[in-house]
Amino acid sequence: MRATHAGAMIALVAAALGCEPRTPAQSAARAEAPRPSAPPAAAKPADPLGPRPELPKPQPFTPPAPVVLDGPNGSKVWLLERHTLPIVSVAISVASGAADDPKGAAGLAHITADMLDEGAGTRSAVELSSAINDLGATLSVGARADGSVATLSVLKKNFDKAFSLLADVVARPRFEAKEWKRVSELWQNDLRKRGDDATRVSGLVSMAALHGPGTPYGHPVDGLVADAKSIGLPAVKAFYKAAWRPDRAVITVVGDITRDELQQALSRDLGTWSAKGATASAAPATKGAAASAAQSTKGAAGAAAPATKGAAAAQGATAAAPAWKPPRLVLVDRPGAPQSVIAAVREGVAASDPRRPLLQLVNSALGGSFTSRLNQNLREDHGWSYGAGSAFTETRQPGAFVARASVVTEATGPALKEMLAELAKMADSGLTRDELAKVQAQDRADLVSAYETVNRTAQRLGTLARLELPETFDGDASKARQGATLATLAELARAVDPKGATVVVVGPRQEILPQLQAIGLGEPEAWDVEGQPIQPKK
Repeated sequence: MRATHAGAMIALVAAALGCEPRTPAQSAARAEAPRPSAPPAAAKPADPLGPRPELPKPQPFTPPAPVVLDGPNGSKVWLLERHTLPIVSVAISVASGAADDPKGAAGLAHITADMLDEGAGTRSAVELSSAINDLGATLSVGARADGSVATLSVLKKNFDKAFSLLADVVARPRFEAKEWKRVSELWQNDLRKRGDDATRVSGLVSMAALHGPGTPYGHPVDGLVADAKSIGLPAVKAFYKAAWRPDRAVITVVGDITRDELQQALSRDLGTWSAKGATASAAPATKGAAASAAQSTKGAAGAAAPATKGAAAAQGATAAAPAWKPPRLVLVDRPGAPQSVIAAVREGVAASDPRRPLLQLVNSALGGSFTSRLNQNLREDHGWSYGAGSAFTETRQPGAFVARASVVTEATGPALKEMLAELAKMADSGLTRDELAKVQAQDRADLVSAYETVNRTAQRLGTLARLELPETFDGDASKARQGATLATLAELARAVDPKGATVVVVGPRQEILPQLQAIGLGEPEAWDVEGQPIQPKK
């Protein structure tokens, strides 16, 4: 009764206001077929923390530059004081390495460096090793393609004693015959074992195929079996005299030490280190790769990049290089191997080349990180490999670009096809915008990491010195990378074009040869594990 009464009252009020009551919508709706109504969209819950803040653009990182001083007897000193921790690191670099090995003596720079800490000054090999251990220091000596380096890391309180040991190693090695016999035998045994390591074989064969066997960059830093047998202690002493000399040395010191403290140590321990005779000098780095490097990327250096004093020298060596035509496909047979090591190698650029900092960005996207294209394809998408990567070598003369992966034998051909396709895609199209942002962020992180600790900083500055790059090189190179554009990188990406690459495969010939033929690579040249072509039997 109350509802009927209320409806009547509403009708009366409407009539009094001159409004006719509307026809109920439900009447028309009932005349048509019923339509299902869409459910209302769920409202997005508000973030209780508020809107996400926008991150500012990362600031460029400029590595600290060392102070450059004159050292004893023509040497240079790079000093970077860092007093946050009581640690001092030293790297003494000389500009003579494996590229200076005489013809027929591959590995001479390597074994010379290896002998330096086998007795020095007044201490035998055992006494020297014990003295280093007693100080809690680490001391090592080694050779690279373009130089050799001795390093030391020690607490500040033990610096004076430890630096005296390092100075003995660099300036007063003993080269005793009994130690040479032991070290030489260990060296030759390691070289013989190298043939069982497919990755090491791939590395040395790739460089020999690109630069030419027996050339400065075409032989491995640790030498060849045949040459090691003929190298004697007199040759080691002669190479030391020509290479380890103060007028070709840069002494890099980083850590908790002042300029006065360092100069006292240098005067005390290296004051009598002198240069005698002629210096070790390298032949032209390559037979042919240098020339093709300049041809392949000419005109692509439009971006700003650091100027370096070694660039002109590198270009001069290019002009003098005789011809060497790298083969298209090289196969090193490893019967029964469950994996193959596949590689594509072509000419690179010198470390001093203004294009190199930007080529590092191209490589980072292609094969320079876990999320790069090569690793995503061969490892994540296909599961053929534990990892795939690529790199431009960092050398004083034009070096190499190498892409490499170890893959299961049955997928050798398909994996190689995918690798070459990724290189071609990068050469044709360059990076995407997202990739550019990622590799520039990675560049900043890598640079910070390289200068994060005292040891890493000394090692990196020692590398710059060995390559005859200025001490401010990394800061200038990073600025060039952070200012890179997609258009510039797309032009430079032609440097990874696989059309001009040599393909090197180390694996079981019987199983993988049909796979290589199926992807149209042609007939391979057979090479041995020492980087020499195998002559066909007549």
